[in-house]
Amino acid sequence: MSDSNVTASVNICVIGSGYVGLVAAVCFAEMGHHVVCVDNNEEKVAQLQRGETPIFEAHLPEMLVRHLNKGVKFTTDLAEGIHPAEAVFIAVGTPQGNTGAADLSYVEAVVSQIAQAMNGYKVLVEKSTVPVYTNEWITRCMHRHGVASDRFDIVSNPEFLREGTAVGDFLHPDRIVVGANNERSAELLRRIYAPLTDGSYYTQPGALEGPCSAEEPAKLVVTSAQSAEIIKHAANAFLAMKISFINAVANLAEAVEADIEDIALGMGLDARIGPRFLRAGLGYGGSCFPKDVAAFSWVAEQQGVDFHLLSEVRKINERQLDLFFEKIHSALWTLRGKKIAALGLAFKSDTDDIRDSPAIALIRRLLEAGVKVAAYDPAAMESAQRVLPASELLSYVADPYTAAEHADATVILTEWKQFAELDLNRMNRALKFPIMIDGRNLYSPAVMRDHGFTYVSVGRPAIYASTMGRPRKSTI
Repeated sequence: MSDSNVTASVNICVIGSGYVGLVAAVCFAEMGHHVVCVDNNEEKVAQLQRGETPIFEAHLPEMLVRHLNKGVKFTTDLAEGIHPAEAVFIAVGTPQGNTGAADLSYVEAVVSQIAQAMNGYKVLVEKSTVPVYTNEWITRCMHRHGVASDRFDIVSNPEFLREGTAVGDFLHPDRIVVGANNERSAELLRRIYAPLTDGSYYTQPGALEGPCSAEEPAKLVVTSAQSAEIIKHAANAFLAMKISFINAVANLAEAVEADIEDIALGMGLDARIGPRFLRAGLGYGGSCFPKDVAAFSWVAEQQGVDFHLLSEVRKINERQLDLFFEKIHSALWTLRGKKIAALGLAFKSDTDDIRDSPAIALIRRLLEAGVKVAAYDPAAMESAQRVLPASELLSYVADPYTAAEHADATVILTEWKQFAELDLNRMNRALKFPIMIDGRNLYSPAVMRDHGFTYVSVGRPAIYASTMGRPRKSTI
């Protein structure tokens, strides 16, 4: 980094080395800061100290190796991270509790440990996704442990990272939100993000390329802590709503023999709507949308706000998986004893994350129905086997074509680019019957018809291959 960035370097502690914490720690080092990342998982810390990344994320492995023990180090010793730090980023899990509310017990435990390790003024930064007023609860927790108000400030700095593109999203953000209730803490966050907001990072040799540049740097928005906390939940809930909306429209389109891809295109060209998150399919999953929609709904309920719209978003998403299972059942007539090639295990492409994955949920239902499943995913096989071990009914195979060998149908469950570029002639020959049930709409029905497939997708009329080799068009 340049001399100007070196002099502006900030000592940062990141607590938690999951998706958010690890990406943040490495990217802060990439920006020229000195980072200590703390985690209580000794095995994971040892792995990171060896320069090995525990998650599948583009650009992260090489960036970790470049900055390891220079800009970023890893430890299980909280005090080692806290003592030199000006800013302490809290990036621990906030899983969904039984009521739908975020479970903040990990946050509380970390804050208690921070209080005991304080050796001077620090800015505590909420990086985890938390409900509104968490900043006040953190303040109370610090006070209960005897830390005076003038020794700390609380800032909300929500992440807007997409798994699979998280490093690029961090270094080329469409916005950086800082929720600070005083200027002193806001100024420290401005210093931390200055390499992105003044554009200096983008002029450095080897800087990751993306939409931001020295001429068009990242934008920083300063709000109150409460507003920032709501922004994160509201953004994720809105995107989940777009997915559920287009899936509801897809079900209508299918009923009247329209094409959801044409409909989404026509809608997305409207600048007020935009094309992103208008892809019909199996519904949303992952570690963010399901729990954030539930948590936002709980927050509204606690404040006496009628937000039943979010309940409908969740219902549509759950129903989408039911409808797709029914498509498979209808296409195959009976399920018990059938074999299906399942392409995709991760909740989306370009990640190995299977948390709340529609693919995993659907495979479970198929197994319960007595279906033999041969599964393949480019990245998520190891993760999947931890929750769905291989069995008499379930096998994990080396490629899509092995999965399709003698199968009654192929089912596409994750939108990997590899699955959109299959050798269709080879797939046709491998399958017992040329049936493809596409939960991600990766193919044109016309192309599948020309390759002799029975093709069932989402929000589009199904194509049935005739036994005489002449396809006919129908709907499910």
